[in-house]
Amino acid sequence: MNRPGSSLRIAATVVGLAAALTSGCASVTNPVADGIPVRRLPPEALGESKADLHSVPLAALIPPVPPVHLIGPGDTLGVFIEGILGERGGQPPVRIPEQGSAPPGIGFPIPVREDGTVPLPLIAPLKLEGLTLAQAQDRVRDAYLKPKELLADPDKARIIVTLLRPRQYHVLVLREDAGGTTFGSSGGAGGFGNTGATFSQTRRAAGYPLDLPIYENNLLNALTRSGGLPGAEAQDEVLILRGAYQPGANGQVPEIPAAATEKAQSLRVPLRLRPGEPLTVRPEDLVLQSGDIVLVKARSGELFYTGGLLPPRTFPLPADRDLDVIEALLLVGGPLLNGGLNTNNLSGQIVQTGLGFPSPSQVTILRRLKSGAQIPIIVNLNRALKDPRERIALRSGDIMLLQSTVGEAGAQYLTSNFRFNSAYQAIRSRFFNTVGTATLP
Repeated sequence: MNRPGSSLRIAATVVGLAAALTSGCASVTNPVADGIPVRRLPPEALGESKADLHSVPLAALIPPVPPVHLIGPGDTLGVFIEGILGERGGQPPVRIPEQGSAPPGIGFPIPVREDGTVPLPLIAPLKLEGLTLAQAQDRVRDAYLKPKELLADPDKARIIVTLLRPRQYHVLVLREDAGGTTFGSSGGAGGFGNTGATFSQTRRAAGYPLDLPIYENNLLNALTRSGGLPGAEAQDEVLILRGAYQPGANGQVPEIPAAATEKAQSLRVPLRLRPGEPLTVRPEDLVLQSGDIVLVKARSGELFYTGGLLPPRTFPLPADRDLDVIEALLLVGGPLLNGGLNTNNLSGQIVQTGLGFPSPSQVTILRRLKSGAQIPIIVNLNRALKDPRERIALRSGDIMLLQSTVGEAGAQYLTSNFRFNSAYQAIRSRFFNTVGTATLP
């Protein structure tokens, strides 16, 4: 038979517990708890995955190169014509290249003009554009052999045509991907409020005026000579702006107005493609000419945000792979299967109790769709730990909120506000009597 006072105390305890659970409990008042489970999401809500992107093969960025050099405007030829361009019986001058593996040049320097002709003594300008060196030497010989009076002994005349310096192309490489992202952890003696991951992102723009010799004036060489292929901090494409660069005084890089780059004819070269996606540029399109600008833009910040039981912070998403919800929780230093610890979100202190605290298992991801609408996505961490299909990948702009379920919040309230002591007394019979005492806060 229960005493009236005992029933009143039990009722008061139940009412007090209900009031404690409902007043100020984020798990009960969570406005985004009623979201869409991961398994019921439409495909458009998942976003585009980075897992299937692959880099464009380097061979696709190299235009074809002819087997021999073809003469063109800007080349400097070495020409020796015994008795006319050089003393009879004398030795022609020899020029050793300062760098590279080009053979030595023989003869006097003769430039190839813009119209493809070369000025030679005693004859009209001779057009050599598009010829090989051997073909050019034959044409020069023919030009001097037809007028018999030009050469004293045509059969023994020495005529040599070599390449002293190949033509070069002046291009500018502008890179905004210099710098990087650094990860670390802040100090503290415990609790993810003080020891969560931190990051710092630094960027700087750099300009590289380059002189690229013929057959090396392509996009791959320009990127290699200006710091290498774009990394994770760069966008997945490179822009080529045709004819937008005019060198300043003393070779300095001038300020290039935005209007000039917008008006210039641009070519977009993708660096990463999805399976089955064709490369829309041809190798010959990647040949650079004087005045071209190669623009490597920095990747816009792809960030996600944390809140709820997680510290309110901002974190970057990886540029080359997906980051699922479990990895994101570990990255930010959130609690995962650590029921023996209670972490205070504000102070970062750790409180340990005998019964322990159930780990919060409800994650709500607030995601904005392309249409502008926002949807809440519910992730059950206990299910996601067992089923990889539940590990949704985070997208740029996502807000990840960690909360306890109502049951977990109730267990946390009981373990933090009540202390249970059970004393068991065995008697001779096969039954046990249990005496329990509870200390109210």
